Amino acid sequence: MTTPCRTAPAAPGPESLVLGTMNFGTTVPESEAHALLDRFVERGGRWIDTADCYAFWRGASGRGGDSEAVLGRWLAARPGARDRVLLATKTGAEPVVPGAADGPRTGLSAEAIRSAARASLHRLGVDRVDLFWAHMEDRATDLAETVDALAELTDSGRALRVGASNHPAWRVERARALATARGARPVDAIQLSHSYLRPRPGAPTTEHPFGDLSEEQLDHAAASGMEVWAYTPLLRGAYDVPERALPAAYRHPGTTARSAALAAVADELGLSAGQVVLAWLAGGAVPVLPILGASRLWQLDAAFDAVTTPLPAALRRRLDEAGTG
Repeated sequence: MTTPCRTAPAAPGPESLVLGTMNFGTTVPESEAHALLDRFVERGGRWIDTADCYAFWRGASGRGGDSEAVLGRWLAARPGARDRVLLATKTGAEPVVPGAADGPRTGLSAEAIRSAARASLHRLGVDRVDLFWAHMEDRATDLAETVDALAELTDSGRALRVGASNHPAWRVERARALATARGARPVDAIQLSHSYLRPRPGAPTTEHPFGDLSEEQLDHAAASGMEVWAYTPLLRGAYDVPERALPAAYRHPGTTARSAALAAVADELGLSAGQVVLAWLAGGAVPVLPILGASRLWQLDAAFDAVTTPLPAALRRRLDEAGTG
């Protein structure tokens, strides 16, 4: 059995923050994206997250690939940068018909994974990625076929690790068992939507049926030694930008107590509410790596200040216990 390779730090620090590059090359112009990447490395960041479908809904072609291409050109222009960062990309969510988000996606068949990996490596201008994600589950493809195709990537060194985004815990565990049985590296990371405020039970927050991190998935990750990555940790600015309304799923009575606790802790630490959320995620008993989709340098700096700020145990308890009575 292969021992999973863990790269998350033992304590919160700059390596706890993941730079999300979804909008690089579309709403974030290339020059600004390169400036963000430079600052990210300067501040000690390591993980950069992208996907082959980013951002098909914003580009004129209806196809993804812009984000990976911007990253590739940044790496090419910065000799030595590849050795200072860890690259993660995803496949499976690109629409078959350009721009048709409500239609079929490329999925996780063996051929789809092989083709996507070749294209991603070409756009990134690298011979390997450090983590290759199955972006969304594909129940039309036998799970064993997907696992075998992912194993081809790790066996060949084109991907050092594999992860599962937007998958239920039972599918992740079954994939891990199949990989272990064939002597391949199992999935050792999961990526889902997660923040401090909790959505109303049963209320969708993403397009993915299993896109929200549940207590079961968190427990499964802890028991299995898997990394946990969180997308949309700041609820698209709703914590700190008054004109950004909370998504409907988070508008319920349970939010009141947690919002009050968050505001009190933020005031005590001299941080914004969003910064406290990032510190809370990164410093938990099961650390969660928040993915920040920054578009401004000040946002990136604020996030680094957050994940490098220790959250005292008493304040963490106050946050954890709010709204549980």
